[in-house]
Amino acid sequence: MAPFRLHHGFTESRKTIRPHPNPWIFVDSQMRLAPFILSNIEPILQEWENFARALLPGATMTVLALRDDAESILRATAQDMQNPQTAEEQARKSKGGGGAATRASAQLDDASELHGVDRMGAGFHINDVIAEYRALRASVLRLWRESRPQPTPHAVEDITRFDECLDQSLARSVGTYSERVDASRKMFLAILSHDLRNPMSSIGMTAQSVAMRNPDAATASAMALINRNIDTMSRLVSDLIDFSSTGLGRTLPIHRGMVDLAALCHDVIESCVAAHPGHDVRLHVDGDVNGVWDAGRIRQVISNLVGNAIQHGAPGTPVDLTVTAEGSDRDAGNGRGDTVVLSVHNEGEPIPASLLPNIFDPLKRYATRESIVQRKSGSIGLGLYIVREIVTTKGGSVDVESRAGHGTTFTVRIPRFLPVQDNPEPAAQPLQ
Repeated sequence: MAPFRLHHGFTESRKTIRPHPNPWIFVDSQMRLAPFILSNIEPILQEWENFARALLPGATMTVLALRDDAESILRATAQDMQNPQTAEEQARKSKGGGGAATRASAQLDDASELHGVDRMGAGFHINDVIAEYRALRASVLRLWRESRPQPTPHAVEDITRFDECLDQSLARSVGTYSERVDASRKMFLAILSHDLRNPMSSIGMTAQSVAMRNPDAATASAMALINRNIDTMSRLVSDLIDFSSTGLGRTLPIHRGMVDLAALCHDVIESCVAAHPGHDVRLHVDGDVNGVWDAGRIRQVISNLVGNAIQHGAPGTPVDLTVTAEGSDRDAGNGRGDTVVLSVHNEGEPIPASLLPNIFDPLKRYATRESIVQRKSGSIGLGLYIVREIVTTKGGSVDVESRAGHGTTFTVRIPRFLPVQDNPEPAAQPLQ
């Protein structure tokens, strides 16, 4: 029989003390869950350690690393369970709003955040972190149940408080884990951007130097091939960085300046036709379509939509890019309007109705046999997602309509003037 022990000022009845399957577990049939945890920290930590070691990253870790902040989490949990808690505080905690403003709750948050950071740094997958908490919950309740022959009137309350604390701790751990992963991803992409763009610039300048010294047809052809591949790599890097920058609720950075949208459309069409020889892209402009936007982002919207239309459109059919003004000013007859509408239409097989709600999802991709054949190298399927992010950042909207016999039309509506709060320092020079 294990000797009776006192921990942290807790005194428990010794009316019924019986052997436990684990000789290291202190047994008292009247002991509530919180003091049970504090009285049996070591065997609980041993089970935590054993489970963590069974996970792939834990096989070669030290005992100290495996346990990291587990003891602090357990002690703070037990102490927080014994603090008075109002119904409002319990409801807030159950909904992920954090615990009461107590020292024990703050200690639990701190230890949990450190645990998430440590596990991420040690190479644990986020699913491993969740599994650790699941195993901890199961082992504590199992050990406690084995130490008592019959449940007490406080059992449901104790288990509820224990679950609330572990859920609070898990939310903190997963939150800091995710934040660290996001920071690592952003750092990786920043390095990727720097380390790829510098060599690409060097390749481009070297190719230009060679072309100047050898102005023959073969060199010009090789130069054109090099430039096309550099453009492809630049587009890949830009799409990846844009996709990453919009994660976790962030929006794309934008810069304000006067934009001649008709001229910008002409420029984009020339680039698209050069990249897709033999395709007919027609531009229709109606009214005054100048405005204050981010020219670079608007270029991305037009280029991605036109490129998408070329890729998915029926071979031999034109792509129509239409830019018009609409709104109260337009209705008044001055041709301006407070909103500019940009639509891109292509003929061909319609998008299935079941896929339309997810057409802008970056993790889903719609393709036909024709689109696979026409897909330009370097495409990673983020074009429509980036279009949506840019347009919504500008306070606009993007919609798609696709029907058999009528083709597919993407329609973008954006305010003529980008809100000033999006960038307090507007560009001084017009951008095109």
